[in-house]
Amino acid sequence: MKYSLYNDEIKKEIYETYDLIAGIDEVGRGPLAGPVVTCAVIMKKNSHIEGVTDSKKLSRKKMLVLKEKILADALAVSYGFANSRKIDQINIRQATLQAMKDALDHLEIRPDIVLIDAERIDTDLPQLNIVKGDLNEYAISCASILAKVRRDDIMINFSKIYPGYGFETNFGYGTKAHYQGLEQHGETPIHRQSFLRKFHERQLSFI
Repeated sequence: MKYSLYNDEIKKEIYETYDLIAGIDEVGRGPLAGPVVTCAVIMKKNSHIEGVTDSKKLSRKKMLVLKEKILADALAVSYGFANSRKIDQINIRQATLQAMKDALDHLEIRPDIVLIDAERIDTDLPQLNIVKGDLNEYAISCASILAKVRRDDIMINFSKIYPGYGFETNFGYGTKAHYQGLEQHGETPIHRQSFLRKFHERQLSFI
């Protein structure tokens, strides 16, 4: 079931009914390059880390601090990945859902319920699909932060393999520096062909 409003009453019912609550979120749907990264995390039920919220609202410095606190309070953590080839093969949404399921399936502890940010995955576990879950549900916020830090680390490493695109700061998103890198150096193996169509069309218009 999907809730457009995840209120305190629903949250109270979930936390009173279930013991092992997994939060799942994804990072990296929009970039031109790099993978989608997902995270599934089961937090201690009494965990309350100050500052945990949607990763999009946090600086990298703050997320690195929160990451360590989240890992210290986590009962289980797992990641899923979908690279650019997979994204081009099956589309971004299906690749994301598959990566979410991979993260869930590889948790060392089987959760009692899964809380997901506005998506539904193929699982026999009870699941609650929450609009803006990365902002409104603690477990999903924790997953969001862990996924974001992991993906940023991957893109920083890619910036050393493929310099000139600004991956260390834009993390694969379509910034001016990234487009300039594409114009000067061409594509890399981590670029998503399905996301570069408009860029190619623009290039052809100048021929």
